This record gives sequence, C-alpha cells and structure tokens, in this order.
Amino acid sequence: MEELIIVIVVFVIIIMISIITVRNNLVEKEKKIERNNSLVDVYLKKRFDLIPNLVEVCKGYAKHEKETLVKVAELRSSFNNHPTDKNREELNEIYKELIILVESYPEIKASEHYLKLQKELANVENEIQASRRIYINSITDYNNLVMKFPSSIIAKLFGFKKYDLPKYDYSDVKVKL
Repeated sequence: MEELIIVIVVFVIIIMISIITVRNNLVEKEKKIERNNSLVDVYLKKRFDLIPNLVEVCKGYAKHEKETLVKVAELRSSFNNHPTDKNREELNEIYKELIILVESYPEIKASEHYLKLQKELANVENEIQASRRIYINSITDYNNLVMKFPSSIIAKLFGFKKYDLPKYDYSDVKVKL
C-alpha cells in the first residue's frame, strides 16, 4: 500500500513538473514573439528616420514635386506621434512614391550623398526583412508548441492561443543602388 502511494506521489510530481515546464516554455515563446515584433518596429522606425535625409537631398532636385515631399514629412511626423498600422501603411505607400520620384531624376541618383543614403536604406530594408523572418519563425515555434501533443493540452488549460502569421507584401518595394 505504501509503495502504491509513493508511486502515485512520484507520478503526480512528474506530471506537475512537466506542466510547469511546458507552461514556462509557452510563456517564454510568447514573450519572444512580442520582442521580435518590437524589433520589426525598431527597424521600420529606423527606415522612417532615414526618409527626412532622403527628402532633403531630393528637395534640391525636385522642387516641383513638393507635394510628395511634404506628404512624406507629414506622414512621418504623424507616425512618430501616433504609431498605428494605418499610419505605417500610409508612410510605406508614400515611401514607394518617393522612390519612384527619385528614379525620375538621374542627377539625384548620381549624388554621392544620395547614394550613401540609398545604400543605408537598402541595409535597413535587409534588416527589416531579416527581423520579419525572425518574428515569423518565433510565431511558428510558438504555434507548434501550442498545437503539438501533449503541450496542446497545457496550452488550452492555461488559455494560450495560436498566433496568426503576419502577411507582408514585398512585390512593389524595390530599392535600387
């Protein structure tokens, strides 16, 4: 009888340790998702901080395209004051227009200062893509843990939900050096 009680106690302890371990792993992976999402935002902000420098270089060459340049500055300011997904999307759209505008002016593309900024912007674009991949991988790791047995039972027990993968459209973003 005592042996049965010992076996049951050991079994319960093993189960409790397993539950605690899996729950802690879920929490850790969820926090990693949050951290990696913030990393994407950091690189997007870095990109948005480069835009005023590009705008200044472009102003000298494209005075009659003032509307686009003013809109870039306004949207960037709006994003910095209230960083929302809508502001981010608007800024990304006007950023694409700015690239098209710049490509219309060969003398801008030949400017050493512009080339340096463009190279820096290309590096930031690569960092954004890399951080997005890391973010998506962290979501995938977390979702795998939430969906796999036996951790799926513990995830349901503690209310952990599967994350949706973000969808990024890179089709019309082109950075040329």
